[in-house]
Amino acid sequence: MTASRTPPYQRIVHDIRRRIAEGELAPGDRIPSTRQLARDWNVALATATKALTVLRQEETVHTQARVGTVVAPVPGRSGTARHTDKGPAPERELSRDGVVRAAIAIADAEGLAALSMRGVAARLGTAAMSPYRYVNGKDDLVLLMADTVFGELPRPAGTPADWRARLEAGARALWALHRAHPWLAQTGSLTRPLLLPNMLAYSEWMLSALDGHGLGPATMLDVNVLLYAHVQGLAVHLEREAQARGATGLSDEQWLDTQADALTRLIASGAYPTFARVVEGCGTAGYDLDLDALFALGLRSLLDGVSALVDAARTGRRLTP
Repeated sequence: MTASRTPPYQRIVHDIRRRIAEGELAPGDRIPSTRQLARDWNVALATATKALTVLRQEETVHTQARVGTVVAPVPGRSGTARHTDKGPAPERELSRDGVVRAAIAIADAEGLAALSMRGVAARLGTAAMSPYRYVNGKDDLVLLMADTVFGELPRPAGTPADWRARLEAGARALWALHRAHPWLAQTGSLTRPLLLPNMLAYSEWMLSALDGHGLGPATMLDVNVLLYAHVQGLAVHLEREAQARGATGLSDEQWLDTQADALTRLIASGAYPTFARVVEGCGTAGYDLDLDALFALGLRSLLDGVSALVDAARTGRRLTP
């Protein structure tokens, strides 16, 4: 079969096998994620997923907790030989936490859209229906995943006396969590919040920072929601950008380059003088949209507004909406 007629997923499989055989990838080395393979080979995520599935099934690679897909050990060269049994792993090796952690690893590497119960089973090396013994389905699994990662939020040993410092610490911790798990922003909406124990523990921390400063209950809840919405509203673009990269093969900088002619025409039209002046004011370096910088600017602005609310509550002034 010629290379041109070889299915794309098989070309990926053959290339990874070659890299392992030539020593470029050694046992324990991490294999590129599905998303990375999709970008490198300019294929769909489903094609890259199929390639990794084939490699897992033949036990060329396997899944390592908190690491991802790695090259499997070579028999006789490590303490753990590769399995020769092609059947599913014993059920005693599974647990609800194991299923959830495997799902988190998939979502972290490939996005929430790539998550499936069958994919979790493949990652764990077990029968397709085995994860259903521990979770009811994908919706239930996503809730467990969200609650698990919210449990990773640091719990400060001490409580800052300053309410603003507490709110800032909480918001920054939440932003870091979404940075680590971009899919998290896709799991719930403001109008239908996830009522999860670890998520409520986060809200408890934020509300306790606002408590005792004269703010009404509704205002306290509004502030908590606004700060959460600020993080979620920016974090949702982390996953979207990753999806766009996988679909187009272009980074955000490369995509912007393709829009240069359209931008030039809009500026030259004279219909948007303020926009043109501001863009041109950025100079030859241009404007760099930095989500971390936007988060910091937005958080500072929100906390300044909360400070005004607290000051007004203390002095009895009424702020004009």
